[in-house]
Amino acid sequence: MIELKNLTKKYDEFTAVDNLNLTINTGGFFGLLGPNGAGKSTTIGMLSTLYLPTEGEILIDGERLTRQNTALKRKISVVTQEYSMRQDMTIEEIMEYQGRLYFVPKKQRRKKTRELLEFCGLTDYRRRTVRKLSGGMKRKLMVCRALLTEPEILLLDEPTAGMDALARRQMWNLLKRLNRNHMTILLTTHYMEEAEILCDRVGLMDRGRLKEADAPGVMIERLGRYAVDQAEKEEMRSLFFRTQEEAVRYIAGLKGDAALRNTTLEDVFLEKVGKYLENRR
Repeated sequence: MIELKNLTKKYDEFTAVDNLNLTINTGGFFGLLGPNGAGKSTTIGMLSTLYLPTEGEILIDGERLTRQNTALKRKISVVTQEYSMRQDMTIEEIMEYQGRLYFVPKKQRRKKTRELLEFCGLTDYRRRTVRKLSGGMKRKLMVCRALLTEPEILLLDEPTAGMDALARRQMWNLLKRLNRNHMTILLTTHYMEEAEILCDRVGLMDRGRLKEADAPGVMIERLGRYAVDQAEKEEMRSLFFRTQEEAVRYIAGLKGDAALRNTTLEDVFLEKVGKYLENRR
């Protein structure tokens, strides 16, 4: 279990993460959603001990996470936004280097490398250099590298950024399989569909504060399962209804065009955070 208690990170007068309280159960798949500058990556940075909290603490299975607690840190692996691999090294060499860096015994790292490359669909490309890999292959290799030490917790900072639709779907399938194997995953993403498909719980962040955290389905139900989109003075307006019958009755009373659809997590985000952002402009 991951527990963030009053977690705060300040840079001089700027507060990147503001009194964040959050619990992620073991084996859970949690998504952090928010605009640029919301504090998502900073939260990942503190969980990886790259950044030290200004206030508050992080507990892993009831034990306080610090840079000095190496046994606890070994439970965690991180996949960052940036590609952090040498371009002239092959996939096999990247995995070998990672294994040696973390003192994984030779027999174990060779066996684990074979298993992970097969798991991620990279076996046929194992002798290809990083510079010759597609963006999707590079992302999958970063996941493979993170899994070599057999972590219990995987932190993913926008792992599908820049991927095409096919590569993104492949990554989703990979992450689903990892989570089915009881790995705890924390994901940051800008893709609402991604969070709705993958995560059992999501949190909406803005300006370092957690606005709401719950299951995507619960958030959608709370807003209203059915959405009616109608044009209003050159802008599209959405209204939400708990039942389809309510939505249909509303449409019947309109003079202009309107469309009925299912509410999505993106609607929840725009209602909870998007309108607030517009008001700040």
